[in-house]
Amino acid sequence: MTRVLDDQPAIPVRSAGVKDVAVAAGVSLGTVSNVLNKPDRVSVSTRSRVEQAMAELGFVRNESARQLRAGRSSTVAYVMLDASNPFFTDVAQGVEDVAERRDLSLFMCNSDNRIEREHAYLDRLQQQRVQGILVTPVDPTDPALREVARHGTPVVIVDRVGDADTHCSVAVDDILGGQLAIDHLVDLGHERIAFVGGPQHLGQVRDQLAGAREAFESSGSTGGVVVIETEALTVADLLTLGLLQQCVGLGIRVPEDLAIVGYGDIDFAAAAAVPLSSVRQPRRNLGRTAAELLIDEASNPEHTHQQVLFTPELVARASTRRR
Repeated sequence: MTRVLDDQPAIPVRSAGVKDVAVAAGVSLGTVSNVLNKPDRVSVSTRSRVEQAMAELGFVRNESARQLRAGRSSTVAYVMLDASNPFFTDVAQGVEDVAERRDLSLFMCNSDNRIEREHAYLDRLQQQRVQGILVTPVDPTDPALREVARHGTPVVIVDRVGDADTHCSVAVDDILGGQLAIDHLVDLGHERIAFVGGPQHLGQVRDQLAGAREAFESSGSTGGVVVIETEALTVADLLTLGLLQQCVGLGIRVPEDLAIVGYGDIDFAAAAAVPLSSVRQPRRNLGRTAAELLIDEASNPEHTHQQVLFTPELVARASTRRR
């Protein structure tokens, strides 16, 4: 903190430390340490005196130093791919649920789909000696992820299938998700179908498209699946809602002229002008499961890597209906 005297330059003031508290309370350093770490060992009157000294001095415990001495951090981190996408913020809420229950601090980082930024965060988080890192990587095959694990920091891959020998991973069966969307549209009588999404190098997009094509071919329909690649990260609901808005603006009736199925079932999907049918992903549960796996790896010597694959489900709303 600083103290400002009239127009004089700010003079840094040293933060109160454990020694200052001990002197002010008239106790030993060991007693102050016990108040901080093992309060049941200190009498009520002595503890009150130490706590009063802390309050008067504005003492703030140096948790980082304590963790460094103990050799174990109480912080985990999630490096998400795109903080502007509600899918990832919902996943982050699931991570936060577990962190709060386990009394852990949580760092949230946004790579913004830039691998150099992801690398920078991975380096900084290792330097901070975090207990473990959850990451939705730009590239799940990136050797940098294996290097982090090799250096002793547990890594769990989120919304991607990771290297089973090196990491746990938590993802959604996107092939099945693509199949569910096409099965729903075909069941409603649609045969001319467009797959709007991209870019194609993303594993989720490839899997969703593969599932869509497989379902369409199995249906015996005579039409086809036209691919319209976009700059967006996935065929997620944000993109689909944008498409819906454009249709409304152009006078295209949904679902009379064009039926639309999204992917992800974010909260906005049900609240759209035309409530959006969507393939639901268990976003928050994705985050919870990933966090539990990370904590187990960090604390359990018998930990074995797991590749968890969740099952999506189709939620039908007003943007699709039988022709």
